[in-house]
Amino acid sequence: MDKDYSDVAAVGIDETAARRSQHYISVFHDLELRRVLYACPGRDQHTVARFAEDLRGHGGDPRAVRAACIDMSKAYIAGVSKYLPGAEVTFDGFHVIQLANAAVDAVRRAEVREQPILKHTRWVWLKDGWRWTHRQLQDFHSLSRTQLKTARAWRLKHALRELYAQAPPREIAEAELKRWYSWARRCRLEPFKRLALTIKAHWTGILNAFDSRLNNAGVEATNGLIQAAKARARGYRTTRNLITMTYLIGARLTRLPASPYTTTSRAQVA
Repeated sequence: MDKDYSDVAAVGIDETAARRSQHYISVFHDLELRRVLYACPGRDQHTVARFAEDLRGHGGDPRAVRAACIDMSKAYIAGVSKYLPGAEVTFDGFHVIQLANAAVDAVRRAEVREQPILKHTRWVWLKDGWRWTHRQLQDFHSLSRTQLKTARAWRLKHALRELYAQAPPREIAEAELKRWYSWARRCRLEPFKRLALTIKAHWTGILNAFDSRLNNAGVEATNGLIQAAKARARGYRTTRNLITMTYLIGARLTRLPASPYTTTSRAQVA
């Protein structure tokens, strides 16, 4: 047993695409030491069961895991509840903002049929301001002051993003989130009314983020590296190969065999 997981107390769980057609792997991270702990095919609750078994095999205790940072996947929620019974769920703010972005885009796609001025402006509403091109900045300044539904949707999304950026204590965050929820429910934009109900259904886990200060930013960064490696390889023949690469990228392995392409003396170089 070359890895000791006895001190693992906070885990981040996320999926990443293995191949097309809904093939995924689930990746489990140690949020404190920023390392990949385990990866396996699938994204259902049984992946959490396999992680718990692997954790035991490395000296860890699933009951000692006190926090799990996940998206709002029903499968992961059920898996954490069943197989990591001591873990308090935190819903990652990154995924909450992703849902808000999806709501903004849904409003824009519906409105563009009546407002051609919105054509080719998708990334004006979805990108962070510091990433806008000069043209996108100009478009935003002219469009955001209008009575467009999309502009109203962007303001709702931006308010939610600002709440996460300010990261206030839980009590203040809850008061602000209640105001945002009331605004979203009265906004007459169906995608945001649905988003408000989703947030209400996951209320405690969303607010836990302002207590635990946990997020899956490092998890998302590792997923980006995994997808970049997959793109360079033009895909992997098997999911097992992708999982192997996942460990090489993120698990901080220390007992790797020497590369057969590395010379050991100057004489060999000559």
